[in-house]
Amino acid sequence: MPALTNLPSFPDNVPTHPLLVIDYDLLKTRDANEVSKLWKAATELGFWYLKNHGADEAVDRMFDMGDETMNLPYDEKMNYKARGATVTDESGAPDTVEFMNIAKDDAIAWPSVARRTYPSTVNARMNDAVIPFIRRSIEVNDTLLEIFNELLGLPDGTLAEKHKLDEFSGSEARVIKNPPRPEGLNEAKAALAAHTDFGSLSFLHNRLGGLQVMVPGTDQWQYIKPIPGHAICNLGDAMTIFSGGLLKSNLHRVVPPPGEQAHYARWSLVYFTRPGDSVLLRALGEHSSMIAKAVEDAPEHLRKIFESPQTSQEWFTRRVKNMRTNNQKGVDVWRASRGTEHRPLAA
Repeated sequence: MPALTNLPSFPDNVPTHPLLVIDYDLLKTRDANEVSKLWKAATELGFWYLKNHGADEAVDRMFDMGDETMNLPYDEKMNYKARGATVTDESGAPDTVEFMNIAKDDAIAWPSVARRTYPSTVNARMNDAVIPFIRRSIEVNDTLLEIFNELLGLPDGTLAEKHKLDEFSGSEARVIKNPPRPEGLNEAKAALAAHTDFGSLSFLHNRLGGLQVMVPGTDQWQYIKPIPGHAICNLGDAMTIFSGGLLKSNLHRVVPPPGEQAHYARWSLVYFTRPGDSVLLRALGEHSSMIAKAVEDAPEHLRKIFESPQTSQEWFTRRVKNMRTNNQKGVDVWRASRGTEHRPLAA
């Protein structure tokens, strides 16, 4: 396993933002207080901690697989994202992270190939790490989608229909490594640029700090403190669009860990749930009066997004394409990579 134990503590002298702690076991029973907390988190910040999610063992194995994969020779790292492949701001500054994506469609189809092939280190851990992690992540996020479906007043199964297991989608697991902060580099230098997530739900696991959110109504970045055994969950653009803006896809970024943690490589693991490729990203106001009212009350620039005819695949492809370093031809390209909450000055 990569060195994820005996790490320095998260410092107590940096600005942090507290997240609500949601108990997954209680959500499964539809405990009213827990569901109410989830709604509060989802409609105010779009981030929360999730405990009792049951993924810890698979998470540890995924970090093992990530370490084995990142140590391969470069020419063996198929479908691998190298450092500097995307930019972090309008000036074109390169990112510092490397990561490996594993498509949900390939994990479900294994040992058949649905979309792409992977390094030997990934294939060797499909059955004991990758597939268990992806299936647990799907179970957790599907439960959350069911609850949001109820809270938004949508007919049963509406959001599930947008996220069908058997339809190709951008849903994927990602193991991410960011190197220790070089001496002299400003702690606030972004490793991953300020952004909102592309899809519906993100299920994140990390051991060191570095994730920051910009709390709505402010222009200040605040750290999210990692807590052992707690995933960090957040909503993406698709849920903001489906809900007419009721659910928040908040701006966040990744910077080097603070304090003594900066001397260690930062590993993180996330599963992204995204709608099926053919799904239209439009507000679901025709199915819910509360969503219809939210669209009616939304600012004009958001209404245009809520009523756009683009598919999930088109939204995802555009944003990824315009983040890539080799596609940067000016600030307009960079801004076209941003999501529903883009602020030009939020580096």
